[in-house]
Amino acid sequence: MADTLNGRLRIAGPMRERYDEILTPAALEFVAKLDNTFAGRRRDLLDARRRRRERLAAGEEKLGFLPDTRWIRSDPSWQVAQPAPGLEDRRVEITGPTDRKMTVNALNSGAKVWLADFEDATSPTWHNIVSGQLNLYDAIRRDIDFTDRGKRYVIGDEPATIVARPRGWHLVEKHIRIDGRPVSASLVDFGLYFFHNARQLLARGSGPYFYLPKLESHHEARLWNDVFLMAQEELGIPRGTIRATVLIETITAAFEMDEILYELREHAAGLNAGRWDYIFSIIKTFASHGADYVLPDRAQVTMTVPFMRAYTELLVRTCHKRGAHAIGGMSAFIPSRDPEVNAVALEQVRQDKEREAGDGFDGSWVAHPGLVPVCREVFDEVLGGWPNQLGKLREDVVVTAHDLLDVASAGGEVTERGVRSNINVALRYIDSWLKGTGAAAIFNLMEDAATAEIARCQVWQWIRNGTKLADGTVVTRERVTEWLDAELADVRAELGEDNRLAEAREIFVETALSEKLPSFFTTGAYARYLTTSS
Repeated sequence: MADTLNGRLRIAGPMRERYDEILTPAALEFVAKLDNTFAGRRRDLLDARRRRRERLAAGEEKLGFLPDTRWIRSDPSWQVAQPAPGLEDRRVEITGPTDRKMTVNALNSGAKVWLADFEDATSPTWHNIVSGQLNLYDAIRRDIDFTDRGKRYVIGDEPATIVARPRGWHLVEKHIRIDGRPVSASLVDFGLYFFHNARQLLARGSGPYFYLPKLESHHEARLWNDVFLMAQEELGIPRGTIRATVLIETITAAFEMDEILYELREHAAGLNAGRWDYIFSIIKTFASHGADYVLPDRAQVTMTVPFMRAYTELLVRTCHKRGAHAIGGMSAFIPSRDPEVNAVALEQVRQDKEREAGDGFDGSWVAHPGLVPVCREVFDEVLGGWPNQLGKLREDVVVTAHDLLDVASAGGEVTERGVRSNINVALRYIDSWLKGTGAAAIFNLMEDAATAEIARCQVWQWIRNGTKLADGTVVTRERVTEWLDAELADVRAELGEDNRLAEAREIFVETALSEKLPSFFTTGAYARYLTTSS
């Protein structure tokens, strides 16, 4: 493809069929203008993240509600924008990557909203990113189908509302470069989608809607708001047309929910309880803080443990106080052919959704179309004829900093089975991610990148703290290495020759067994393994 911006912008990835429909000179100029405007602020905010993480690790800073923004939290007068068309009722949302089959199935699933995911459910290969944009482009124009086993599938008459999730601020897109530097992945995903589809969505009675991942402060929300303002002005679209739902999936953001909504208020649609990344963030933030912050086996950290209850109840109260939707967490179960497995799992899903609906959430997430009816039924029972529970203010909820940080309240224990399960699942997921699949079916669960992040961070934390297992065995690097090789052999025997387990092992060793704990496995692995393939 010809260079744009007088040779300053280059496409480093291969051009395939129809890529030129997305990577048009005008669209790339739009993305480049966003990146040139905000690249410096983005870098400053990432530096601020790093410095804060270092202060927290060294005990030089304590987490708490920010004194400087108390006025935002205490001011009862401000509200976010009214729900936008297609976002009034969000009782069930389905999440998934933007491949062609998932696009059609998600839109036809019966869910009210589809989170079209360029982030944790997508392995960020060049092909996945550009073809995902093409699939959304076609879907919005009702010009998409796929054929499976001789049967053709098309979008039905009442598709779900599309809410796109771009990659987080910490990631870059190395296949698009300006003056040799990679462009922000967030702005690539947002910019291409907004440029091509905003007017078309408005013409169809919807709008350009987004989920914003991995925010760690209200300053990062302010950056997004400024991006929205500029994008709308550039395309001549009315201010406030964009709507964004923020995932509260970091412990630092949990203390800034009001402030995040305030920064985005004319564009804010709500907050989501991103439970798995939230647990990952807690482990990462307090990995070196001693036994009081060591979590038990991953399976034991449920949404009913006290510090997780505090987080979700605070989210509902904060949202409804400001007129914003509160969206519950993911149910990742994949229906099985085993009726007994299905019965047990679906009952657990039902209980999870009943808890959320009872707490006041306006809707919740599922990862598979087969779970849409369960989620919808639970919320139908609570909502009745209402589209949401915004009137349920939850003024009974009082959450302190101690409640959010009381990690020890999880109780539980660490077991050899738990350690080895983390190793096994991390290997399986990273293998899938390297092969281009970011939403991986593992042991009847739809896992995304947060799974591997939790798994490898827990192992690092257990080694760092010399955690004792339930049987008295101490978790050491040497013992974990033995288990790693054993689990690797088992997974390799099951997967056969078509695997990238050698690289998966390298990534696990580097991100779980090294002296320092990397913030994300995806950043280094992307640069090393996914930028040389399409």
